[in-house]
Amino acid sequence: MPDANEPLIPTAGNAPTNAYSMLEPRMKKVYGAYYKELYYTPERRVLNPKIQELISIAASLVAKCEGCLDGHMKKALELGATKEEISETICIAAAINAAAMIDLSDRCAERLQLNHFPSAPAAATSGAS
Repeated sequence: MPDANEPLIPTAGNAPTNAYSMLEPRMKKVYGAYYKELYYTPERRVLNPKIQELISIAASLVAKCEGCLDGHMKKALELGATKEEISETICIAAAINAAAMIDLSDRCAERLQLNHFPSAPAAATSGAS
């Protein structure tokens, strides 16, 4: 039986006490179990913990989750992530985010039939002979 005093969801050191206040208790338990399984069950872990935290930093950046970023950055540093590894992780997140913007704008251009800067020259229209 789980400890009644154990938090339902692990949080970064000084996370606000009202975190997850919009989730009903049963959903907090579901999310908490998932989170604990992923991050706190070493016997089932496939990825190296430092790599897992670097991936989590990139995902936190793309998702724009400040609390996630703080917690995963602290953990990555505790696990020995170097400034170069963190920088590369940030650059990967930036590249993915930029690609997402290009993808969205390409799909918008297709829907609206826009082609502001075509890659190929426009086909020449044939004149009357």
